[in-house]
Amino acid sequence: MRKSILSRLNNWIIFVVMTALVVAIVIASTSLINFLRKEEIKRINLLSKAIRIQQEVKSPDTDVLDLLPEILNINNTIPFIVTDKDKKPIIDLGYYRNIPESTLKDPQKLNRLMMDMEKNYAPIEIKVPDGNNQFVYYDNSRLLNNLRYSPYILGLFILLYFGFSFWFFRTIKKTDEGYLWAGLAKETAHQIGTPLSSMIGWMEIMKMDNPDSEGVHEIERDIERLRTISERFSKIGSVPELNDLNFNETISENYDYLKTRISKKIDFSLHLPTYVILVPHNKILMSWVIENLVKNAVDAMKGEGTLQMYIFERNKNILVEVKDSGSGMTKQQARNAFKPGYSTKKRGWGLGLSLARRVVHEYHNGDIKISQTEIGKGTTFRITIKKT
Repeated sequence: MRKSILSRLNNWIIFVVMTALVVAIVIASTSLINFLRKEEIKRINLLSKAIRIQQEVKSPDTDVLDLLPEILNINNTIPFIVTDKDKKPIIDLGYYRNIPESTLKDPQKLNRLMMDMEKNYAPIEIKVPDGNNQFVYYDNSRLLNNLRYSPYILGLFILLYFGFSFWFFRTIKKTDEGYLWAGLAKETAHQIGTPLSSMIGWMEIMKMDNPDSEGVHEIERDIERLRTISERFSKIGSVPELNDLNFNETISENYDYLKTRISKKIDFSLHLPTYVILVPHNKILMSWVIENLVKNAVDAMKGEGTLQMYIFERNKNILVEVKDSGSGMTKQQARNAFKPGYSTKKRGWGLGLSLARRVVHEYHNGDIKISQTEIGKGTTFRITIKKT
């Protein structure tokens, strides 16, 4: 439980750091773009002053006369055009830059361009002594327009990068966990196999002395159960064989076995369809899933209550529901129920439900979830598997 809380805390820390980094990059990029925009506005203001000075100065000073052409030629990025007081472009004097030739030759296009410029920036008025004031229409340079979207694009790429990295490392972790679970399961099967072989030998000796003994038959059934458990563990990590078996029969056999081994204070009932259901499944592994759900329900009811199991068909799926009248779960417990290592029991290992989910998801391409739970009223687990 503590490990789960620390894991969630670490995830939140990573999320906050990632968000702060993206926000910082967007703010820094936006500040840079605002700085460049102000610099471009300064250049246009300087151009306006140069035009005004040239018209005000009557002295034929060469340096003064060369000032405006020099400023015009320096500007290779910012689109602008100068108009007279009637908003008519002064093209013949060359008072424009960075506007396509096709636009200059088409009055309608030029007029639309000036209207677009005016929407972004108010034209700068050049006041001249003779009263024939002029106006400078201008807009952002192409570079600045492209940079305007760069903070958001960059932020998106960073988020995608972190998202991909998170997915990649999580996939590696899940793969490693899968190998760990598989190795643990196979080792468990191996460890069970040794004493099980010995027990089978002693069982045969006991049957020779008293073959009709009730105790011998019960021990024989439990040995068969141990063999089934060993086979279950041995199948984890390998691709199991799925056969179109009678699903009702698999569930019924599991029900008959479990009913005799749970508390008599539990009213355990099974509700099956009246027709045969053929579902591709591995009988041993699916029995294991049902057994885990039933044992979970028994623990939740503390050995006393009502336990119902339903098998029914919906669309092209077969659904199995295990419904108990136990203590129920909180929303947080329901979210974490299938996570490896998570358990609400003090002595629980948190393996049963996570292995059940692996069997249903990975081996049967199905789904298992908690369809309903309420504190004090019980929990319903649902398995969904496609029909043939």
